[in-house]
Amino acid sequence: MLMRRRAALGLLLLPALVQPALAQAETRQMVPDAAVRHDLAPTGTLRAAINLGNPVLAQAGMDGPTGVSVDLARALAARLGVPVAFVAYPGAGAVSGSAGTGAWDICFLAIDPKRAEGIAFTEPYVRIAGRYLVPAGSAIRSAEEVDRDGVRVSVGRGSAYDLFLTRALRHATLVRAPTSAEAVTAFARDGLEVAAGVDQPLAAYAASHPEVRLLPGHFMAIPQAMGLPVGRAAGAAYLADFIAQAKRDGLVRRGLEASGQDPDLAAP
Repeated sequence: MLMRRRAALGLLLLPALVQPALAQAETRQMVPDAAVRHDLAPTGTLRAAINLGNPVLAQAGMDGPTGVSVDLARALAARLGVPVAFVAYPGAGAVSGSAGTGAWDICFLAIDPKRAEGIAFTEPYVRIAGRYLVPAGSAIRSAEEVDRDGVRVSVGRGSAYDLFLTRALRHATLVRAPTSAEAVTAFARDGLEVAAGVDQPLAAYAASHPEVRLLPGHFMAIPQAMGLPVGRAAGAAYLADFIAQAKRDGLVRRGLEASGQDPDLAAP
């Protein structure tokens, strides 16, 4: 009887003993070595490229950028034991176009095969959707009807959906604006047939402009990830572990919610 009681007590105590041990092991794995710091912060400061063209991920603030990508950059810098500096860009195309120039160390962009030629991506931390906006009186009723001769689609140059639609559309014509926000402006100003963009800002625009409407469904999924220039193997492995832990710990969900975004956009 005494032996059975001791065994039962041991089983009760096991979770309390195992969980701290697992946490300590995970913490040890996150402690960076010199190679990781060299890859992720070669200047001694973590320089994070922030795409202000995607309001789901980042927003311009009085004291600098805010949003889930900013929160992730701060958390990564803290774990590396280095300061963080934000390099803000007006759109995703400007971020990906500067890969390899040495202007930044990490970025927050949608995964795309063209971008992956110069950027090593983690798994996604946020999943959003690409949608179409049309005039309220448009004869176009579905995403499948967009790819027709004579249809002009306004896009932000170098955005994930610009890259995707460049490969996908066969008949419609892409009209590129410098940023995603300017693409919507050009759509309205120039009487274009369609504007493509990220679901949330397009939905917000449609809610305040009754002369336009969103097409049902979406034309693409947009997996948002962290990345760094290719050729930095130690940094890439560490960044992959970091984003996995940030999702498990709820950091991504908290960052989305704190910036007024839907926490369910966090990737599983």
